[in-house]
Amino acid sequence: MCTSSQIIGSLLVLSVLEIGLGVSSVAVGAVSFSLVLTEHKPQLGDSSPFLLCGICGILCAKKKSGLVMILFSACCICGLIGGILNFQFLRALTKKSSALYSLHLASMSLACIGIGGCTLSSWLTCRLASYEQRRMFSEREHSLHHSHEMAEKKLLQEGRQTNPFYSTFSPSVPRRKKR
Repeated sequence: MCTSSQIIGSLLVLSVLEIGLGVSSVAVGAVSFSLVLTEHKPQLGDSSPFLLCGICGILCAKKKSGLVMILFSACCICGLIGGILNFQFLRALTKKSSALYSLHLASMSLACIGIGGCTLSSWLTCRLASYEQRRMFSEREHSLHHSHEMAEKKLLQEGRQTNPFYSTFSPSVPRRKKR
């Protein structure tokens, strides 16, 4: 069983990887776009959703609130869908004889790694949310148990103040056995 700090650490590493993938895919896209402008051919594909996913992942690891986790999960799903669509567009566009074949192959590789990163990030976010839910439940349970004990002590003290024989008849004090 992973601890919360291990999950957060893994989430931070994946988020930095996603940011790196997003930046590199934008760079590859810019290079291929500039080459396409000179050849007047259409260009499809962009993996920049991974950049957004990575930034939200770092925010999620820092905040750990429910809304940020939901936002990060939504970004991971959008990044996953964007990566799959990007891969499909690039696969349809790529021809081995093209001068841009190596750039398309690099973009498709970045999209595949980004898809895997988004999948792992979604899974880690679910694990983190589950861990936080268990932690909050145990804190509530402890708080409820503590407040119940304090209420019993208060009732016992109030009973002793009003009735000096209260403690002899109280169910919390064991009665003497008759001989």
